[in-house]
Amino acid sequence: MERSYTEEIELLKLGQGQVFHGEGILAVTKALLQSGVSYVGGYQGAPVTALLDVLVSAKDLLGDLGVHVEACSNEASAAAMLAASLNYPVRGAVTWKSIVGTNVASDALSNLASVGVKGGALIIVGEDYGEGASVIQERSLAFALKSTLVMLDPRPDLPTIVRMVEHGFAISEASAMPAMMQLRIRTCHVQGEFVAKDNVAASVSSRTPLAEPATFDYGRLAHPPVTFPQEADKVARRIPAARAYIAEHRLNEWVKGDVAGVGIIAQGGIYNTVIRQLAEAGLSDRFGNSRIDLLVLNVTYPIVPDEIVAFARGKRAVLVLEEGSPEFIEHFVLQALAQSDAGTKVVGKAMVPATGELSGEIVAQGLAAFMQRYGEAPDIAARLDAVNASIAKAKSEGAAAGNAALPPRGPTFCTGCPERPVFGAMKLVEKDVGKVHYAADIGCHAFATFAPFGFGNSILGYGMSLASNAGVAPIQKKRTIAVMGDGGFWHNGVQTGVATALHNKSDGVLVIMQNGYASATGQQWLPSSGKFTPAAERGMDIERHLKAMGVEDVQSVHTYSVAKMVAALKGALTTTTKGLKVIIAESECMLARKRRENAEDAKRLKEGRRVEKARFGVDDNICTGDHSCIRMSGCPSLTVKPNPDPLRTDPVAHVDNGCVACGLCGEMAHAAILCPSFYRAQRTINAGWWERTKHKARRAVIGRLARSV
Repeated sequence: MERSYTEEIELLKLGQGQVFHGEGILAVTKALLQSGVSYVGGYQGAPVTALLDVLVSAKDLLGDLGVHVEACSNEASAAAMLAASLNYPVRGAVTWKSIVGTNVASDALSNLASVGVKGGALIIVGEDYGEGASVIQERSLAFALKSTLVMLDPRPDLPTIVRMVEHGFAISEASAMPAMMQLRIRTCHVQGEFVAKDNVAASVSSRTPLAEPATFDYGRLAHPPVTFPQEADKVARRIPAARAYIAEHRLNEWVKGDVAGVGIIAQGGIYNTVIRQLAEAGLSDRFGNSRIDLLVLNVTYPIVPDEIVAFARGKRAVLVLEEGSPEFIEHFVLQALAQSDAGTKVVGKAMVPATGELSGEIVAQGLAAFMQRYGEAPDIAARLDAVNASIAKAKSEGAAAGNAALPPRGPTFCTGCPERPVFGAMKLVEKDVGKVHYAADIGCHAFATFAPFGFGNSILGYGMSLASNAGVAPIQKKRTIAVMGDGGFWHNGVQTGVATALHNKSDGVLVIMQNGYASATGQQWLPSSGKFTPAAERGMDIERHLKAMGVEDVQSVHTYSVAKMVAALKGALTTTTKGLKVIIAESECMLARKRRENAEDAKRLKEGRRVEKARFGVDDNICTGDHSCIRMSGCPSLTVKPNPDPLRTDPVAHVDNGCVACGLCGEMAHAAILCPSFYRAQRTINAGWWERTKHKARRAVIGRLARSV
């Protein structure tokens, strides 16, 4: 990894009684070590990337504890690591981004959940749900229900998060059920503190290995005929054991208030939003002392019916606040109360939207509607109405101030991104060969679906772009193009895409963006990262791998060489030779490159050594104002400014200070035969005596010529 986690690693070393200050996901990392975990695995993905990154960086500390950490090639391989907890009484944790990562891991997870575990197994998933999410909108809870996993949803409070990690292992062991902990983006990044404990070295670990393997037991396999009694065991033993543990250790929290007749049942993960809206209405203080009864479900599956009945008894109505659809928790609450004599009305999605994140505004509206219908204190409903009125007023004032007129700013490639020139080249090729079907993929390159490129007919999963063309290619007159990154290639693309295409003798074009890292999640190393980062000691090579598999037409093209990329793409699309054609678009991620180069330049400057700084610009006198350069490249540092010529009204192109001197603008102008208005300027710091002498001579000559004009 390019980032240093020195400060975070120091937090992992805190001992008994010391106070941890930091964010939620790092608190989870520390809690794993306090719980005596033997192994950790996972695949990077927001918002839980830091968990694995920090542990991978803390090799010395983990070595002392005997904790094995593995950066897995995908989520399926991470889930399969939990086989250790299936066979042995050791604790293990894996992590990934949900719901997409859970889908990839589902085969291993389903088999694991069928057998049940001996050691605590904890799956930490980053729940990316809501309008700002970067993935499909599904809920991890649905998977927990399907496969009978304990689902933890801790309220965003560091002591509670740490407590749920510790209890997650314990409840998994008590019930033989793997436990899944969902952490929303806000939970991962919430700041706080908790009192730490000493890290615990597991009794069985890489430092203290077992002398002999487990005795063979066919019942520990997810294989017929034992899968049938395993299913019965879930209902007869595991779920009751989990419910007993939840009740005994009071994992769910009941906050008692003084407002009679009503109550709120909420997922732990949205607790902060709920309590904030109650506090705004004067119905709670900032420390969570609510006047309305709250049942905070830090465990959303299995639901404990006795807890629901005890909470609802004596109330006219309870409001269930649950994100997303279907309304699983609402159904569980209804079922529990229908089988009791509590006689309480259950209200859920009738008061809040069936889909989407429960934001503060939505929660405030739902609470107001609930209290108006079922509350007996008119002043409470009035207070909640006042909160909603305040929100509406703020929106109105913002619109009046002109905020509503601001154009939406869609996501785009970073300045200097080496993937942008590939799509610029595709736009040029389109002029000659026409439109082709384009299969997009997960990764930075998915930004090509936005303006100014607009490439992408489908995105069906990480590394799935080539596979998604299998049914499309036969019904197209022209060849199709699939694009995937080097991360997607190693994650899933090798087997689902390339192997399948070769087996079926498919005829298409695959472009692999080789930028050296899993860039979208923070520049984690890949099996082929050694090409750009020799220190990573990764020996695998994509081109050699493809040729070994039998791909005959493979070529590597530097991404900033737009003219060469145009020729390669056009040749692959128009050649009469059948078969899979692969173009490896090769150039290092600009963020990683600049981070490294900036550190090297800072060191040179400190030592008084020579440093070069370059950037591009546009000659105002040559620019025609056509702006094809902007439409073709989409670089964030390329914009427009007023024309300095009083006789011309069209604005001219302008390169702002964000330029990283990648040279794409000039390359695009050359490849597209645009105006030659771009120039490259270079600044030299700590220049040598010969360079300084030449510079003085040039300034003297230019000055003399300028005076003679």
